[in-house]
Amino acid sequence: MTNLILIAVISIGAIAVVLAAILYVASKKFAVYEDPRNAQVSEVLPQANCGGCGYPGCSGFADACVKADSLDGMNCPVGGAEVMSKIASILGMDAGAADPKVAVVRCNGTCANRPRINQYDGAQSCAIAASLYGGETACSYGCLGCGDCVTVCQFDAIHINPETGIPEVDEAKCTACNSCVEACPKNIIELRPVGKRSRRVYVSCVNKDKGPVARKACDVSCIGCGICAKTCPFEAITVKDRLAYIDPHKCKSCRKCVEVCPQGSIIEVNFPPRKPKVKEGEAETAKKVVDKTSKVTETAKPVIKNVKPEVDQPTSKSNEN
Repeated sequence: MTNLILIAVISIGAIAVVLAAILYVASKKFAVYEDPRNAQVSEVLPQANCGGCGYPGCSGFADACVKADSLDGMNCPVGGAEVMSKIASILGMDAGAADPKVAVVRCNGTCANRPRINQYDGAQSCAIAASLYGGETACSYGCLGCGDCVTVCQFDAIHINPETGIPEVDEAKCTACNSCVEACPKNIIELRPVGKRSRRVYVSCVNKDKGPVARKACDVSCIGCGICAKTCPFEAITVKDRLAYIDPHKCKSCRKCVEVCPQGSIIEVNFPPRKPKVKEGEAETAKKVVDKTSKVTETAKPVIKNVKPEVDQPTSKSNEN
């Protein structure tokens, strides 16, 4: 009996040694080399795993950075330039320049601008509502207001305004992670460059219906008239499918398109208030006053020159006597 137990123990031990040797050889032969810089890059990343960089999480972005020959086009929207500088230092590369971006809601169909024609009582999800019908208003392109963008935002940067029913983005908190863009089933949220001094001009509408139909559905909808495109001196505006779009890379923020838009569909953000324009009648009156004042001044000048200063005349002796 003792011999049988001893044989069993030895047999099991021998099998374990053989299997361990096989596993060791297999681990060495099929080992996948991982660059130690991956861990170093991952440490400096914010670990938000938002996917805004275009890769599946921070680990995927770290691996892509290590394997890349250049960091041009690589950007961590959450960490920004500071994080990219650290990554460049680790990898011995130059940090690629990337314009900061911010999420922009391209719909101004507020409760006042876009009247409701029905009521939705289903699940409060834009994705579900969009799969069922066009929405509570006559505009089938506009915001549904259920707040899927708010739910997916990890940075508390977007909220639904209870008065307008439209989501609003907090520029200070937005990291341009792209989560809200992907969550919106109507594709009304777009990432645009922040712009100089945080100033931006964009068309706040995505309605592609014909002009009369779009105007009837929303008071501030784009009707595709093309006046803005004809006015823009930089060819930054194009009209496609009866909808105007402003290229942020060509736009110089002259705001001429804002002035000529008959629907008020073009939005200007963070610009100083415009100076009040003088009406034509008031301008002519002011010009006449200026002209009259200048004439009076010109007439008075020679008179002033001809006036001689009074000089005390010497008193004659005869008069003294």
